[in-house]
Amino acid sequence: MISSSLRSIVLAGALMGAGIVGPAGTALARTSYDGNWSVLIVTHSGACERALRYPVQISNGNVLSEGGSANLQGRVAPSGAVRVSVSADSQWAAGSGRLSRDHGSGQWRGQGSAGICAGTWQADRRG
Repeated sequence: MISSSLRSIVLAGALMGAGIVGPAGTALARTSYDGNWSVLIVTHSGACERALRYPVQISNGNVLSEGGSANLQGRVAPSGAVRVSVSADSQWAAGSGRLSRDHGSGQWRGQGSAGICAGTWQADRRG
């Protein structure tokens, strides 16, 4: 079973890619990716839960999680490449992926209390 900290880490790590990482407070213009997204995280290896779904918000190109105590940094590049890194205590996650106007997908890898986990993610724009 995955801890709630690792759930937040896996969520954010699932959205890491070839984009640019910047501080969440950086003032940037709105992007075509801004809005609410639903992310499905699927584990293919390791002792993490098989599948998890989380809401994510993108605002001014910054990837934001709803709540949680993890250290999250994320950014969507104009090309749709997205990069997020997240950590909490000794747990961390990272991944790679790309968004289009309404969908996205990629891979993730993380280290939790039960060891290393890895898998894929899929995102869909909401509302």
